[in-house]
Amino acid sequence: MTGLDVPLTPLRFLERAVEIMPDKIAIIDGQRQWSYREFAAAVQALAKALRATGISDGERVAYLASNSAEMLIAHYAVPLARGVLVTVNTRLSAAEVEYICGHSGARMIVGEIELLRSLRDAGCEFATIDDWIELPAVDGLFTVPSEFHSYDAFLTRGRGGDLRWEIDDETRTLAINYTSGTTGRPKGVMYSHRGAYLSALGGIHHSGFGQETKYLWTLPMFHCNGWCTTWAVTGALGTHVCLRAVRAESMWSLIDEHQISHLNGAPTVLTMLANAEQAHLLTAPLTITNGGAPPSPSIIAAIRGLGASIVHVYGLTETYGPYSICEPKPEWNELDTEHHAELMARQGVGMITANRLRVVRPVLSPEGELIDVAADGAEMGEIVMCGNSVMKGYYGDEDGTRKATEGGWFHSGDLGVMHPDGYVQLLDRAKDVVISGGENISTIEVEHAILSHPEILEAAVVGVPDDKWGERPKAFVVTASGAQLHETEVIAHVKSRLASFKAPRSVEFVNELPKTSTGKIRKNELRDAEWSSRPLMING
Repeated sequence: MTGLDVPLTPLRFLERAVEIMPDKIAIIDGQRQWSYREFAAAVQALAKALRATGISDGERVAYLASNSAEMLIAHYAVPLARGVLVTVNTRLSAAEVEYICGHSGARMIVGEIELLRSLRDAGCEFATIDDWIELPAVDGLFTVPSEFHSYDAFLTRGRGGDLRWEIDDETRTLAINYTSGTTGRPKGVMYSHRGAYLSALGGIHHSGFGQETKYLWTLPMFHCNGWCTTWAVTGALGTHVCLRAVRAESMWSLIDEHQISHLNGAPTVLTMLANAEQAHLLTAPLTITNGGAPPSPSIIAAIRGLGASIVHVYGLTETYGPYSICEPKPEWNELDTEHHAELMARQGVGMITANRLRVVRPVLSPEGELIDVAADGAEMGEIVMCGNSVMKGYYGDEDGTRKATEGGWFHSGDLGVMHPDGYVQLLDRAKDVVISGGENISTIEVEHAILSHPEILEAAVVGVPDDKWGERPKAFVVTASGAQLHETEVIAHVKSRLASFKAPRSVEFVNELPKTSTGKIRKNELRDAEWSSRPLMING
């Protein structure tokens, strides 16, 4: 930095909000509310307590909590203390939490009582952790007697005047977010203050956040720091409405009560909203930013039918969450519903705060540079990204960082095509493509064809062993309540929309699909069960 440059940090968003609208409601968590003035005071109290406990200059603080006011406060307080926030997936096993805390070297773990107890009961050893802090329940109360330090008691450790809402170096690590680890040990993805600031601005612009925004927390804050929306809503001077458990009834209740204007989520959240008993035509504008997996054209059409609008984004943990957006074009509004939904299901172009999105071939040029695929919507390649919206690197893993950023671009492992209009479409994860008799079959394409059936709610397609073809596609399907479908009907429906060789050879009807905490279907579990010939217990 030179001259009058000031390091970028999302901490500034909260300072600015207090300057402009100190008395506006910033957070709603059940019956509890915080104004922006109270929000900032709570952040200062926690940051000073952290400093008094020795958290500063890159020390890591782990949080194991659902979407709560205290979790949101931590997104400002930990970096304000110059610590590093490590938000942990609440659905992980005790052993996985133990690994993440150990790998990150967390000095403290803050969490909800049931989650902390599960770690203690499992006999986990946390060599680096000095303090266990219990967060209050949704009503603000604690268990009595507590096995851990209470959050309120911890706050009394803080002393002195307020800390300055600034940072000395915008490349400082603000947070470490761990990947799902479905193909091995999870990796710790490092976010910088600069990257979080810019990614939050991208969210403000593309999701259309403003002063009237009432944002419902359907997306876990522990996932990519809520796609940086923890900072974006504050930057827009909006209101955070916390939701600790994502259920259709709760979502619709809060949407109606607070006239929710925005929420984020994976396609499974859209499916839950559209097919809930409480579903009805919206009385106020609602923008849903969808990511995590490509939405099917049919669910996009269903959400639009409720009166909501869809913002479709694409990204990974390594890209602060959303990196690209399917930027709608005015002429698309003249198209029929099905064609419009097909275009909106694409992953699109780089966001305003990101670089362009590329699709490249597996071989480098003679000069050692990446080569783009033809923009014909047919040639498949790997999606790569670079710039401020890409991670600093993997914590404690230089080799992994080097491999992931070969050629100066982050390699996503996702396969897609580039359309003539410059929009990217994701076809599959490299590991999910089914190669049957030498033909590449996109499981996403097959899933979208299945989901176009009016009586099917969810679908997952994976490759399973086949003596003749090597592997073949198999579909796992969740039907609407009361639907009576046969395997042959589903296969015939797919063949009416796609080439016959792409259709699943078998269909298994299940009550639910295994999912991550953010609503992504765990295809690895389905695939592993088939290849190991183990029965998959998803009906019980």
